[in-house]
Amino acid sequence: MERVTRRRRWAAVAVAGLVAAVAGLVWFKPWALWVDETVNEALPMATATASASATASGEPAPGTPSPAGPVTVAQGGFISHEHATAGTVKIVRLADGTHTLRLEGLDTSNGPDLRVWLSDAPVKEGKAGWFVFDDGKYVDLAKLKGNKGDQNYPLPAGVDWSAYPSVSIWCDRFDVSFGAAALARV
Repeated sequence: MERVTRRRRWAAVAVAGLVAAVAGLVWFKPWALWVDETVNEALPMATATASASATASGEPAPGTPSPAGPVTVAQGGFISHEHATAGTVKIVRLADGTHTLRLEGLDTSNGPDLRVWLSDAPVKEGKAGWFVFDDGKYVDLAKLKGNKGDQNYPLPAGVDWSAYPSVSIWCDRFDVSFGAAALARV
């Protein structure tokens, strides 16, 4: 009788260990680190419908016609945080006065639940910068479309991008920045 009970205990421990291992794999998704998702979006083109009003974010003065094409109003280069990250981020004003955040030449690791955030946090080098982006105000623009390439994220109407001087590739699952860029006006 004791032998049967001992086998059942070991079987229960083995099943519990297997369930824990599967749950850990589902949560961490380690295979994502070896799977690249490349996105190559062209810069969106919008037609000018009306002149934009003057704002703190670099809009043309009232009565001034919008430019015929997209204009980069701010940009910065990524620095690495938790994972090696390279590329350029731009805020682009389209001819219709809307703004798009554009990632160009992005190269970072893939991971679970990666997001593109505008943030009011300063970009800091090293481990000191890994966790700061959710400490203050931020705008979660969208899920990262791919860990490599060129991609566009329209800025929501009413968001003053100049109040958010940094961009982070943020892993929401583990609350850590993969990489970040400080935005400087052009």
